[in-house]
Amino acid sequence: MSRYSALDGTPEPPAAPVRLSLPASVPYVTYTLVGITGLIYLLQLGSVALLGYADPAARMDLLMVYGARINSLIRAGQFWRLLTPVLLHASVPHILFNMYALIVFGAGLERHFGHIRFLTLYVLGGFTGNVFSFLLSNGYSVGASTAVFALVGAEGIFLYQNRGLLGNRFGRAIGNVLFIVAVNLAMGLTPGIDNWGHIGGLLGGLVFTWFAGPIWEVRQSVLMGAGIILADRREPREVLTGAAAVILIFGALAVWGLLSG
Repeated sequence: MSRYSALDGTPEPPAAPVRLSLPASVPYVTYTLVGITGLIYLLQLGSVALLGYADPAARMDLLMVYGARINSLIRAGQFWRLLTPVLLHASVPHILFNMYALIVFGAGLERHFGHIRFLTLYVLGGFTGNVFSFLLSNGYSVGASTAVFALVGAEGIFLYQNRGLLGNRFGRAIGNVLFIVAVNLAMGLTPGIDNWGHIGGLLGGLVFTWFAGPIWEVRQSVLMGAGIILADRREPREVLTGAAAVILIFGALAVWGLLSG
């Protein structure tokens, strides 16, 4: 259907579609997290090779003894255990699966979120997952899957809030995210998997991204040769508000768990 000019009644040519893309950005934070986590796992293996298991009954190496999510020790004041489990892993398949998922989801999200906001999301996801695990699980747990589930939740909210720009791609993309969540939570029902940690990380990613995730819009620009750019309309104060909301909500849950335990 043609639109007619108000000047002479001749049809205006149809607008040519314009394809916009985000600036290319190397996911330095994602690769750094993978490198640090891999190095720490090598230290875990080294401690076992040199000293054996620090807790043979639980097959916990030295770093796990001092960094795993162990409820009794968190209640004793070792609050760092709500963060450090994200850097520790129990086996080679465990770390390989988590680091693969971190690269798959992290590289794209870091490009959308930016380095600092992405790192904030990852750290908060590890925290919220371990808070939920502390409240609802026994025994001990380690692994980056709490933070990885935060990335999956963030991906879902990012797609929803930017569905106008995605057009027909939105339905397929959000369907993939929901499928991944459903499959992994179903797998988490098997013994030995801390599904509450996964759910907590997922919720943390959802909350943070709802308040602080990027919302892209097309803007005119006199600085760019093409004349139009994609710009994030989130203000820095909104990102701080989102981070504060997550810390307050899950921090309050952690305090409630400490007081009720």
